[in-house]
Amino acid sequence: MPRAESRHAVLLALLTASATAALLATGGRSAGQAPALLPDAAAWRGLVESRPRVALGERVIVVLRTPSLAQRVAAAGGEASTGDERAWTNDAVTAQKLLLSRLALRGLKVHPDYSFARVLDGFSATIDASAVPLVERDADVAGVYPVRAAFPASFSTSSAVSGLGSLRVPGIDGRGVTIALLDTGVDSAVPYLRGRVLDGIDVVGRDPGALAAVRPDDPAQVERHGTEMAGILVGAGGPNGLAGVATGASVLPIRVAGWQPDALGRWAVYARSDQIIAGLDRAVDPNDDGDAHDAARVALVALAEPFAGFADAPEARAVSGALALDTLVVAAAGNDGAAGDAYGDVSAPGAAQDALTVGALDARTSYARVQVVVRSGLDTLFRATSALAGVARPTHRLDVRLAAPRGAQLADFFTRTGASLVAGKAALVSTGAAPRLAAERAAAAGASAVLLYGAGDLPAGGLGLDETASVPVLALPAGVARAALARLAAGRSVTVTLGAARVTPNPAQGRVAAFSSAGLAFDGTVKPDVVAPGVGIATADPGANPDGSPSFATVNGSSAAAATVAGAAALLAQARPSLGAQALKGLLVGTAHPLADDPVAAQGAGIVDAGAAVAGELAASPSTLSLRQGSATFTLTNVSTRTVHATVGVSTQHEGAAAIDLSLAPRSVSLAPGGSVLVHVAAVTASPVSGTSTADGAVVVATAGGGGVRIPWSIPFAPSGASLIGAATLSAEQFKASDTAPALLTLGLGSVLEVGGRAEIEPLQQLDIDLARADGKSVGLLARMRDVLPGSYTFGLTGRGPGGRPLSPGRYVVTVVAYPVDAGAPTRRSLSFELG
Repeated sequence: MPRAESRHAVLLALLTASATAALLATGGRSAGQAPALLPDAAAWRGLVESRPRVALGERVIVVLRTPSLAQRVAAAGGEASTGDERAWTNDAVTAQKLLLSRLALRGLKVHPDYSFARVLDGFSATIDASAVPLVERDADVAGVYPVRAAFPASFSTSSAVSGLGSLRVPGIDGRGVTIALLDTGVDSAVPYLRGRVLDGIDVVGRDPGALAAVRPDDPAQVERHGTEMAGILVGAGGPNGLAGVATGASVLPIRVAGWQPDALGRWAVYARSDQIIAGLDRAVDPNDDGDAHDAARVALVALAEPFAGFADAPEARAVSGALALDTLVVAAAGNDGAAGDAYGDVSAPGAAQDALTVGALDARTSYARVQVVVRSGLDTLFRATSALAGVARPTHRLDVRLAAPRGAQLADFFTRTGASLVAGKAALVSTGAAPRLAAERAAAAGASAVLLYGAGDLPAGGLGLDETASVPVLALPAGVARAALARLAAGRSVTVTLGAARVTPNPAQGRVAAFSSAGLAFDGTVKPDVVAPGVGIATADPGANPDGSPSFATVNGSSAAAATVAGAAALLAQARPSLGAQALKGLLVGTAHPLADDPVAAQGAGIVDAGAAVAGELAASPSTLSLRQGSATFTLTNVSTRTVHATVGVSTQHEGAAAIDLSLAPRSVSLAPGGSVLVHVAAVTASPVSGTSTADGAVVVATAGGGGVRIPWSIPFAPSGASLIGAATLSAEQFKASDTAPALLTLGLGSVLEVGGRAEIEPLQQLDIDLARADGKSVGLLARMRDVLPGSYTFGLTGRGPGGRPLSPGRYVVTVVAYPVDAGAPTRRSLSFELG
């Protein structure tokens, strides 16, 4: 692929994946990862970006053309009997069995890991890359897609800031509404959850309650994320009146993430995309009887598949299926920061058009800072004012000696006789990839303060310990830490002085958090849809403190923000029980309040206001607009009990690289209760394009007497004409057939563009590799890859044709066709070779 500029090197290195496979019957695919955060989000590095390396092998998701239950229900106008739904679910399952039988007759035995029939008709399985073209050619197969990894989109701390007041509605608590929580297991015994957790469904394992699991090789570590999300949803009875958003709702835990082997054979907490789809398949049919009339009203997916926002992906199809079965899927935008300006950051399944996707808002009013002095003898090694990373705030000056454990494991804080190395001292600890765990262990060993190094600058309030055992925690520069360690190793004393904490106003209050992923989605859809508080959100923690008291922590991340909005959706569902999932989404997005200083691609419609949504009269579908192709439509529906008169106008928040004229039709509407109208929006560039800045704003529908809805729009001005095939080479133009030493076809696919001063990825929706004889006669499709991230891919030319049979000697032409994620023209590249 074209040589990238040096400032894109990290992004390219993390997105690039190399795949070697036997072509002329095989293909490869990528396993992209997230880029590093940009400088404005650097303080969160290591907290939101500490993801395990996951090896998914050759797992794929096969999507069938046979309609799923959701598609059949949608075709029937949303109305179907219990008998109809069970029969349609059975039809989807039968279609899968027939496909598996046909493949077996062709010599390919497939053993599905998971089967889906309700939100999507398909299954996941491990299929050798050489067999993928065979599956793709079946008339009943819509496509074969890669399985991707997903991770909890938040991390735990203890800097308690609730900030959820705007999401609560007096007199409404979500009673009677079930929220399916697709996450790790939940510790339902936590008192803060008060029996609001139902018996769950374990997709990853076989636990009948979908409980929070312990790490198989370390029982001291337990899955935390699901319990923390449940606390944000329904928790009550916490300290100082701490409570979740929908305290009367019920949580149905569906364990789709948990302890699973990583690429190094160790245990890590993550999910796979096929597990998420399997979870959605059960969220709409909790009792697994094929009838979706018992579907959960809301499903929270507090997980993020980095850089996987493809519109045709199985996850996106599954989200649409859930919506058709009247389950609103609320998803996290992801924690990849502002790595892209036009699109690319938003994770799956949040990037799906039908998901209610939530970014994180920093609602903290202030944070604490202290004066820190590190001395050794007469030398001052460090003097600065630093932000406290935890909840503990010293009220008076603290003078202690510095001590360093032997390592970061708990045993390393003690001597072999059991004496603590750090008791009553300031513990200097290397964080590795787990700063919170390092701080917890130091506090457990009796440290009076914790100085962490190795994670860069920790964000203010971004890390801490449990309220009952917290000590001051802050970051120390690595260079200072090395100097202090050298003094300690030489037997010299090092002391630390911490001044009394001073509260400082938070300059980022009311802004989208630096780590929150920005849009647009790959198809140009505005994502996220909304934002909500996602920094310092107090909630439950699994288990209990050593003294038996309940354990609490706070979480930071877009999954915490998504949990608050899922709770708000439950409130709205209780208050407006007659509304369908699409209307719930339309009201929550349409009545959100815009943020003046953040672009639409970062905030969507703005911060959610549950009270305004409860009182809303109009709902738009879709609730955000993609104007990349110059025009779009949305349906405006009156969801109130009175006739509504409204005018339709446009507001522009950022002009972008060119002036934009938007025309609307109609400009005024009168809708009876339940009535709808289709509104057409057309965008015309009204000035020369200068630069790549994105234009954005909202279509504003104002009702007579006050109120209305906003439908955000955005138009990117990205560089055009970039080739999707940067390089295409053959290792030999003449070779003999060989399964063990094939000729290599190397492709550089996709690209990284400069948009608005930021790196933006250009992926592929599909890659086809076709073979023809020199006279133009087609041999067939050799390989197909879908949803391809930028990277370098290598395929082996074995001398076999699409069906695996040896090719006759002669001259051939291999043609590579790369299709963009939008409606643009594909890029083609042909290379010839002679087979001896």
